[in-house]
Parts: sequence; structure tokens; C-alpha cells
Amino acid sequence: MGDLAVGARSGHEGPEERPKGSDEPGVEGAADGATPGDDTGSGGNGGDGGDGGSTDSDRAAGRPKKPRSFWKELPLLVGIALVLALVIKTFLVQAFSIPSDSMQNTLQQGDRVLVDKLTPWFGSEPERGEVVVFKDPGHWLDGEPTPDPNAIQRVLGWVGLMPSADEKDLIKRVIGVAGDTVECKGTGPVKVNGKALNEPYVFAGNTPCSADDQGGQFKVTVPPGKIWVMGDHRQNSLDSRYHQNQPGGGAVPVDNVVGRAIVIAWPPTRWATLPKPDTFDQPGINALSSAAPSVLGLAGAVPVVLWRRRRLTVAAGRAARVSGGSTAG
Repeated sequence: MGDLAVGARSGHEGPEERPKGSDEPGVEGAADGATPGDDTGSGGNGGDGGDGGSTDSDRAAGRPKKPRSFWKELPLLVGIALVLALVIKTFLVQAFSIPSDSMQNTLQQGDRVLVDKLTPWFGSEPERGEVVVFKDPGHWLDGEPTPDPNAIQRVLGWVGLMPSADEKDLIKRVIGVAGDTVECKGTGPVKVNGKALNEPYVFAGNTPCSADDQGGQFKVTVPPGKIWVMGDHRQNSLDSRYHQNQPGGGAVPVDNVVGRAIVIAWPPTRWATLPKPDTFDQPGINALSSAAPSVLGLAGAVPVVLWRRRRLTVAAGRAARVSGGSTAG
């Protein structure tokens, strides 16, 4: 029977043309006996008309692949997770740690907050009442201790799985936006555009304004492209009030804002959202800032209207003179 197998590989006429359904054991051996890695079986696949070889190939191709082990897949999974975390940190959400008591009791030291970084990419600007994270406008953090994280903490902070220790950021509440007049007299209340704020978020035992001569008493108009920020722990917060002698007059550039803090994510017992207080929605608080575009629009429209009226008057005069000339002729 070995000759039949050789004949099948040689291409000579004769026994190799035996029908596939033959009961000849030699043919069955040629068709079914070859396995991957078997020299005899692999030789049987080389003929032009070797049905047995093509059948073996189909079977081999149709076999399900063995799944890779978990330990081989793990580095790939870790790599994908790190890339996704980096993208999320850069464009969507980032975690920040609260290092001080300046925002008590809204935020406690050691809280972890999640900050929305997506909306600023679409041109959204901070609104009154929002709690925002912003980069140091200049020397606000002078003298503050610098953390010294280990290598693992640095990597996790870089990809956004932990708060970054290298970023010098602050967190405060927005009290005024561009065009607002913000003032503090005595112990308060704080006024925005002449409207007194009801501030239930101010730390218990604190007054809304600080009766001191170092910046606690003020009246400022927020410049274009800036915001005025204050901490909720009013008597323990070096915020916009106490940086009025620096460039910018204590106001923070909107471009320095990293994003809005939207939720306390850690510890679980402190989980809470950080909504905008209703006091900033009271009627009239937007009167000055909302009227400004209308006033500017009206001022710009007056010259256009006058120019158009003059042009129509001149055109009408010319038409009258032409009409009069035709009649006289």
C-alpha cells in the first residue's frame, strides 16, 4: 500500500485516479493520515490533483486558534488602559486632590474632585457660582510646600489615574465674570452688580466679607477675559481679594482655567455633586453685563442709520432735479 501513496504524489496515471469514496485502505491513508508536521503527510499535499492535501489544509485553516494566555494579554491591556487614561485626562476629566481648607465646608482637605475639561474646548467660559480649578496666575502659591511623589505616583499622575503633584493649580468659586462689579463692605454681604448674594456655602462662623485693610474690603470691576474668585472659607482663603496688588489686580485669566469641578469622587462617604448655587440666578444680577452688548450694538447702529438716511436724501434730491428738468423741456 505504500506504493499507492507514492503514486499519488508522482502524478502517474492509474491508482491515483481511484474515486475518493474507494474502500482501498491505502487511499484512506493518503487522504486522512497526514497531520501538520508529518513529513509523509505533507508530501501528499504537493500533487496537482491530491484531494487529500486540500482537505487537510481546509481542516487546518478551520480549526479555532488557541486563546493567548492572560499573562501574554496583560501588557497589551495595560497599554490600552494607560493610553485611554491619558486621553481622558487631557480632554475629558481629570482628578484633583484638595490640599488645604480654603474651600471648607464645600470641600475638605484630602477630597478628590473630578474636573470637567471638555466644555472649555468648545468655548464654554466659567460662570458665576461654579467651583473651578485654575493654574496659578502668578505667585499665588509662593511659599506653599511642594509634594515629593515617588516614581509610581508620578506615572499615575501623568496619565491621570492619580492627581498630579507637579501641576500648580488652585480651586476657588467664581464670584464675578468679565464686566461684573463685585464689592465687599464691612462683614458683608458680597454684592455683584448691586445684588446681595445669599451664600449658604460660606464656612460656618465666617462672614461673607473680611473686615481687614489688606484686601478684604474692595470694589472692583472684573476686566474682560478675567474672573473674580473667592474661597468658601472666607477668613482662610488667599483668593482674588489678597492679590489686588499683583498684575491683573487679583482677577484670574479665563485662559488659566483648567475646568469646572463637577463631583467629589473620594472618599465614598463624601460623594456629592457641585452645582451652581441659586443665588447667582436671581433677577437683575446679569443686568449690567447683559445690557452691555445691547448698548454697544445700538451705538454701532446709529452711524449706519444716519449714513443711510443721508444717502436716501441725496438720492431723492437728484431724482427731483431730473424730473423737474424733463418737465421744463
